[in-house]
Amino acid sequence: KGYEDSGTGYDFLKKAIAGYYKKFGVSLELDEIRVNDGAKSDCGNIVDIFGDDNIVLITDPAYPVYVDSNKMNGRTIIYADSNEENGFAAMPDPAVHADLIYLCSPNNPTGSAYTRDQLKEWIDYAKKNQAIIIFDAAYEAFITDPDVPHSIYEIDGAKDCAIEMCSLSKTAGFTGMRCGYTIVPQALHVIASDGTDVSIAQIWGRRQGSKFNGVSYPVQCAAAAVFTDEGLKQIHKNIAYYQENAAIIAKTMDELGIQYTGGKNSPYIWLKCPNQMSSWEFFDYLLHQIAVVGTPGEGFGKNGEGWFRLTAFGDRDKTIEAMQRMKQLLQK
Repeated sequence: KGYEDSGTGYDFLKKAIAGYYKKFGVSLELDEIRVNDGAKSDCGNIVDIFGDDNIVLITDPAYPVYVDSNKMNGRTIIYADSNEENGFAAMPDPAVHADLIYLCSPNNPTGSAYTRDQLKEWIDYAKKNQAIIIFDAAYEAFITDPDVPHSIYEIDGAKDCAIEMCSLSKTAGFTGMRCGYTIVPQALHVIASDGTDVSIAQIWGRRQGSKFNGVSYPVQCAAAAVFTDEGLKQIHKNIAYYQENAAIIAKTMDELGIQYTGGKNSPYIWLKCPNQMSSWEFFDYLLHQIAVVGTPGEGFGKNGEGWFRLTAFGDRDKTIEAMQRMKQLLQK
């Protein structure tokens, strides 16, 4: 097939993505859509186009790529605390300045999701600080609450301050095939340190053209099939399966009286470790006592200590069995 002309994706796939966004009332131009080999790549690589003196705000707990990619560039990172008190949905502090802001909704690892009003508050904060929001929407296909936007561009003003990334890994099981997309609005401009006006879309395109040759043609054909009527029907059937797994886990937490977030709008259940265990103590306890494995919250940041992530991405029978074992163990 040869090298793709632009490296930003074939038009047939970008048209399919734009059609999908119209379902949420969001209009996109094709040159605002950049096909990639998964959201993780662009989450880490997007920092290449920003100066190392930018102050980066990241909600804690956080997907580790946000933190590690900026640490590699030596940037100053500040954190917005997501915790039990705010339902693990950190909100901006007007007294704090940031240049780059990472938001993930629905959130990995906590399963929390921002409402329209909450995202509007973040957008207003970004504009006041002349900051850019990097919005990770990898789990948007799991949203069921009408007050939780699938795209940040559903909120007025977002195209002036936000880049959005999405992953077909979570939407359609493309984990090994590698395909996703990043939206960079043409309206997104900043004033560089030398005073020049810079188009983020233009400079990101230049970065990608220098370091990325695009996603393979057969994978992009498969991705386009995701957005057909039959494709959407099939992926929603799979997602419904995982949502039912999440409901089974959440019901178990309710029966055990364990506090948690997620399980709705998200494939993750973020639970408070019982008996004041640390996250790693609880990991060892479940592993050695009942051979059930989850993810210790401490790995996602300081506010993850004492919390634990369970995932709905699994087999139904094994999910049921794991929850039965947890009830037998924790009801003693």
